[in-house]
Amino acid sequence: MKTPFLKLALALLCLLPALSLSAQDQNLLSGKYYSKLLPTVLIPFDRWTPFPHIEDREGWAKANPAIMQKTIEFAEAHLDYDWPTVPATLSLLIARTGNRSEYQKVSYKKRTVLANMIIAELGENKGRFIDPIINGVWSICEESWWGAAAHLPVEYKGLMDVTQPRVDLYAGVTACILAWADYFLGDKFDAVTPQIRKRIHNEVYSRVLDPLMTKYHGWMWYTSESTRPNNWNPWICSNWISCALLLEKDDLKRSAMVYRALQVLDAFVNPYPEDGGSSEGPGYWGSAVGALYNNIVLLNLASNNAYRYVFENQKFKNMCTYIYRVQISEGYTVNFADAGPRGGGSSGIYRIGKDIGDENMARFGASYRGGVPGPDRVFGHFTGDLVELFAKDDIMDAPQGLALPKDVWFPVLEVATARDEEGSSKGLFFAAKGGTNGESHNHNDIGNFIVYYDGLPLLIDVGSPKYTAKTFTDRRYEIWNLCSDYHNTPTINGKTQPVGLHYKASDVSFSAGNAATSFTLDMAGAYPQEAGVNHWKRTITLNRNKAVVVRDVTDLKRAESVTQHLMTCFPAEVTGKGELTIHYKDKDGKAVPFVIRYNSSQMKAEVEKIKLETESDEMVRINWGDNVYRINFHVLSPKTKDVYTFKISLR
Repeated sequence: MKTPFLKLALALLCLLPALSLSAQDQNLLSGKYYSKLLPTVLIPFDRWTPFPHIEDREGWAKANPAIMQKTIEFAEAHLDYDWPTVPATLSLLIARTGNRSEYQKVSYKKRTVLANMIIAELGENKGRFIDPIINGVWSICEESWWGAAAHLPVEYKGLMDVTQPRVDLYAGVTACILAWADYFLGDKFDAVTPQIRKRIHNEVYSRVLDPLMTKYHGWMWYTSESTRPNNWNPWICSNWISCALLLEKDDLKRSAMVYRALQVLDAFVNPYPEDGGSSEGPGYWGSAVGALYNNIVLLNLASNNAYRYVFENQKFKNMCTYIYRVQISEGYTVNFADAGPRGGGSSGIYRIGKDIGDENMARFGASYRGGVPGPDRVFGHFTGDLVELFAKDDIMDAPQGLALPKDVWFPVLEVATARDEEGSSKGLFFAAKGGTNGESHNHNDIGNFIVYYDGLPLLIDVGSPKYTAKTFTDRRYEIWNLCSDYHNTPTINGKTQPVGLHYKASDVSFSAGNAATSFTLDMAGAYPQEAGVNHWKRTITLNRNKAVVVRDVTDLKRAESVTQHLMTCFPAEVTGKGELTIHYKDKDGKAVPFVIRYNSSQMKAEVEKIKLETESDEMVRINWGDNVYRINFHVLSPKTKDVYTFKISLR
């Protein structure tokens, strides 16, 4: 007989939006085992032991000793940590000043300390961390809101409505840490008082599990391209499934929770491009596709590997391998939208490469072996960190190497890259994008491109600001580096690119060859009607070992003004007729002058240094230092039909 809870859960499953998608990859996760079958696939609650219990000292002796030692040292340093409250005024800062970081510093630190103490106690089993862990659990349970103040509705003005539970990224993270504390240390807690576990169960259910089973959240569903879920979906689901598996003893209820989470995950996977391209960029890949992978690993732990079939799916493989296909060099990655330019891989990528059978990805992940994760790593994906703690150490003997493909084309995402030489960061590299101005973490940047030389930036995408209250509101495009005139795109008749899905590229194509590779698009649809653009056909060509050439063929209804913009992280100056020099420096600080050649009878160049003065500029300073310059090429006598050419090469 079904309980009321189970009836409600099953009823809600039937209400999920129908998706008009190709059948090939639709419902990859929920379609294999239907709701009635799932209880027979999952290992029953009372027999599931994903990781050793604390008394299994032989089991814990297999944990990575270097990670464990670093964790214990961190926990020791925080034995006297005074678990702070989170004052209302700290949460109110998001509404009063736009600052979100002060609240997050306090909230995140508490969870980081608690997660490390849990692992440290498991490593030692001496009991010296138990009381601090209890203090941490109790302190976090007494908070009014487990999430980020910045994730609350604007009308809340920085304080949680405790009568309306909602689940954001960090509410899910918090619940997961508490669920693992219950799994590993429940008997230790009960020896003190049964109230600790009662509190954990009550808070996790009322704040996270019940709302997820009874309410729609915006990050869950896909009904149109504008509502396509972003990284929140798999990140929260990885914590949701962990909590369900660890805390719910009734196997029917447990499987109903997991099945609902799988349907929500499918709302992320179903509309994902077949080419695996991420509009959020590589900076969010770990919290999106990386989190999706964590879900699959967790499901395999809970089902005797019943979900390994996902690793054979070509679309899933494409989603995974995106991360190494956009790597520019050891330290830099393609960074359109809110992604940052500095990035590499991680040793965890090695496991993904092994699971999906991709040698390039495994080699990419192995290239980042040897480093011991810092103690703050346990905050985001605690379940994934436990997996990493027990991962086999065959990575130490695995071959290493960055794949660095010669040419990469994501036809759905409309992003292309090309480099002088396969497998090497030496020489010239470019990346360019089409797409829309309605992408997740969007910048208004259709037609934007970047140029690197010897693995270091020359023409750049400035990237994300530091997130503040303004970042994800209707005032987002008041932030300068999100706007098209601070990307490598033109301002046409005084108009820049607006935001929205209907502002998009057309006639996008890619042509790769041994001597040259080109990316072409028509940018006209990226501009408002007031700009009067019939066509703006841009072609970016890498002539290998020679130059990057940008050629714009234009057709305008009227020609009042045109300014071409280029962004760089080096000083630049006009050094001759039709010649602008960028004072690039190589990794050793040696000057390597680059020249941009242009028609000086057609355009006049000026260089301005961008002042980095606001709180949101802090991330720009972290990425580029105080070294952001905008080069403006003002067209002297605009014409309705014209051709603009820039040739970028060594002097």
